[in-house]
Amino acid sequence: MITPSNFDLYSLYYDLLYEDKDYAKEAAYVIQAIGTLIPGRDNILELGSGTGGHAAALCAAGFKVTGLERSPEMVALSKSKSIQGFSPLVADISNFELPEKFGAAISLFHVVSYLVDNERLISCFKSTWQHLNPGGIFLFDFWYSPAVYHFKPETRIKRLSNDLIEITRLAEPVIRDNENVVDVNYEIIAMDKRTGLAKIIKETHPMRHFSLPEIELLATITGFQLIRAEEFLSGRSAGKDTWGVCCILQKIMA
Repeated sequence: MITPSNFDLYSLYYDLLYEDKDYAKEAAYVIQAIGTLIPGRDNILELGSGTGGHAAALCAAGFKVTGLERSPEMVALSKSKSIQGFSPLVADISNFELPEKFGAAISLFHVVSYLVDNERLISCFKSTWQHLNPGGIFLFDFWYSPAVYHFKPETRIKRLSNDLIEITRLAEPVIRDNENVVDVNYEIIAMDKRTGLAKIIKETHPMRHFSLPEIELLATITGFQLIRAEEFLSGRSAGKDTWGVCCILQKIMA
């Protein structure tokens, strides 16, 4: 049995686990959202770029994307895909320095919810502000507190396979009520079909959920204004049945 840190070996199976994720649809949603606020095909900064799924769709639409990803394994995998216009970097999204500024920053697939510590969360937003052009926007999605309280996260099992490996993933959540955090405990059994050998990977992913007043306060203290909040992809108003909310912040100048 092995117990690596978050996304260490998990990254090796990431693309298979999320092969059903509609990156093209999500990228189209982002393009429509930022297109109403910034003109043309400005450069995009992606926080938590993973293995390059969103970047590939955005670059295909004419954008250039700089991706920040904490996992060296995921960055290596995204580089191996040779996505034209995409520059993935190993970096911590809570504290980074780049030589350029961007028209927009995005953070998808609930990456912001991984920032469970207030200091890292505020630092992320401040670093993002520093790297945006005047009037630039920050689009991100996150777990929404009313839905977490309403539905209560449940234990889930996911099974997937391809020609090489077979994966079974068990996700068991533990709610930390006083911290607005859900610890998602993963156990992944990955079997090599060629050898019949299996690896067991155990990881805990702490996920923070937010209310809209929290996001508005966070925006205010980091130099942004909240200009849009809605259910991710559908555009509906957020409610207790809305697990994933998307917010758009705009950089305001002091």
